[in-house]
Amino acid sequence: MSQQSITIRRPDDWHLHLRDGAQMQSVVGHTARQFARAIVMPNLKPPVTTTAAALAYRERILAALPESAHFEPLMTLYLTDDTAPDEIRRAKDSGLVHGVKLYPAGATTNSAAGVTDLKRCWRTLETMQAVGMPLEVHGEVTHAAVDIFDREQVFIDEQLIPLRAAFPALRIVFEHITTSQAVQYVRDCSGACNTLAATLTAHHLLFSRNAIFTGGLRPHFYCLPVLKRENHRRALVEAATSGDPRFFLGTDSAPHARSTKEAECCGAGCYTALHALELYAQAFEDAGRLDRLEGFASEFGADFYGLPRNQGSVTLTRSPWTAPASLPFGDEPLVPLLAGQQINWRLGQV
Repeated sequence: MSQQSITIRRPDDWHLHLRDGAQMQSVVGHTARQFARAIVMPNLKPPVTTTAAALAYRERILAALPESAHFEPLMTLYLTDDTAPDEIRRAKDSGLVHGVKLYPAGATTNSAAGVTDLKRCWRTLETMQAVGMPLEVHGEVTHAAVDIFDREQVFIDEQLIPLRAAFPALRIVFEHITTSQAVQYVRDCSGACNTLAATLTAHHLLFSRNAIFTGGLRPHFYCLPVLKRENHRRALVEAATSGDPRFFLGTDSAPHARSTKEAECCGAGCYTALHALELYAQAFEDAGRLDRLEGFASEFGADFYGLPRNQGSVTLTRSPWTAPASLPFGDEPLVPLLAGQQINWRLGQV
């Protein structure tokens, strides 16, 4: 008989997009209902490049929370070619900025201000290594000659290996990994392996790139890094459910208005904050490893970031429900992943 419920320590989301303003107010409650904390991405317009901007954004998030919410946003800075070492020190001293995000310029949504050449950031990376500030990496190259399905592997070879050789004590989160090569790279890391970890999304665990094209072009499955072949999906599932503490939960939930997803040139991102934990539970159940969800969702990320594990717990029960066709998103609708489809697990009251 299938397991009917599971109770785990309250989890965290180690990679989240909230946007800003009325759009952020529409979605932040979905995350706060499930997760105690979340690493909030800084790719706003304009990007969050200073500690002062990060702290101001944090206050806007806190002000937008539902009254009953108990949620802590963990802030990040957006790395640019010109980020100063002193800014890293200010961020560390604040106690509220927990990472610096590397977007290769042009890699994904709102990444135009990202890094054009890592060598331009060398002094800043030295400071991050010295003060213990993690670097959160969107691991894709953006060369036009590189196939979009190969961008992660090429990034490992061209950027990540030299980066870690130059800064062996720099703590790096290889975010939303999508390939068997990325899994193997994390597993094979030499030296101080507690300096390298990876996050995995629910949609990359549940779907291969076939989902984008089943019955036609399905823009709500389009994200960056893009979904990959089935053999890569299986490698991700094996990593996530292995109990290896270097792999932990990061939804990369990325809200876009329906008009920007169902468009001639659609935005990249899957909205999963509404039902993230339920989707992860499905992936772990499918792998026969539901008992390992707690470590992945609630323990390993906190340990890597040097934060205490949460108190309290959440319970998921087998109680099928239908994901809504759309949700409010400021003045426009937002379509969650698997809109109108059955979700097998249901999160109880937190």
